[in-house]
Amino acid sequence: MDRLTEYLFPKQVSSFAHDIDNLFFFIFYASVVLFLIVVIGMMYLAIKYRFKKGDEVRLTSSLDHNTFLEVLFFVIPLILVTITFVWGIRSYLNMVIVPDDAIEIKVTGQSWFWTFDYPEGGSTLNELVVPVETPIKIVLSSTDVLHSFYIPVMRAKMDVLPNRYNVMWFDANQAGEYEIFCTEYCGTGHSNMNAKVIVMPQKMYEVWLAEAGSADDDLPLEELGAKLYSKKACNTCHTLDGTALVGPSYLQTSQMWGQERVFDDGSSAIIDENYVRSSILEPQIQIVAGYQGVMPTYQGLLNDRELDALIAFLKTLKEDSQI
Repeated sequence: MDRLTEYLFPKQVSSFAHDIDNLFFFIFYASVVLFLIVVIGMMYLAIKYRFKKGDEVRLTSSLDHNTFLEVLFFVIPLILVTITFVWGIRSYLNMVIVPDDAIEIKVTGQSWFWTFDYPEGGSTLNELVVPVETPIKIVLSSTDVLHSFYIPVMRAKMDVLPNRYNVMWFDANQAGEYEIFCTEYCGTGHSNMNAKVIVMPQKMYEVWLAEAGSADDDLPLEELGAKLYSKKACNTCHTLDGTALVGPSYLQTSQMWGQERVFDDGSSAIIDENYVRSSILEPQIQIVAGYQGVMPTYQGLLNDRELDALIAFLKTLKEDSQI
């Protein structure tokens, strides 16, 4: 069973993953057995009682029921359904009742990235860091449309809705790095709305929590900007090779530095530091002609140094393209 589970499903990391997989296989094997009984029985009867050339045409037996078989057909499904219901409701309650000692982390979905806010005040984008063997309470909400937060190895999934909160929890029993997906179609960047959950030993998590963000303080602005391009999910909508995606390519913007950019309302502005800063913090004010106004604001998600770093990185793209 364990080998088959490893072959068909992601590894089991949360405390309730094993129970969920076992319930799946119970339903699967019960369905297979019932299917074979019905199909093989039909084939047997079809072959045994088939009309053969030369057979006398006659009426079938007047026997219209069999009490034993009818009771059997009722009792067996009743037993299977009862087992499935009791097992399923126990697993469900285990998944939705959050332990009292759980660490609460706020998760916000928006097109097309995840923001994680920690109780100590820090926040990350597309990277959920948690300690091992510790219950984690996830409070979910969306700033725009319907999303769905799914961690396959935890067997944990919950819809993320605008204007309300949903709650889920998990406790990772193995350190490592695992995938997070959005499993509700949410627009053109849906397939890129991925993240990571990084499970650390408790002491490493405490050190990470104390030093979160400080590791980037000594990086030159250009290098920090290149790092933020992926870390802050800019690559979800903006390419570096000139190809148009959901938004204009960073390369195109850098090559047009100092030139006018036309917006969908017919107005225009010079591409400079102020324009880039405004585009990041207030993206709905000036929407580039030919593109939809779907970019979310990064207000509160980037500090001044990070904004300067992204601008510096954008400028280096023009220099690199001229080499």
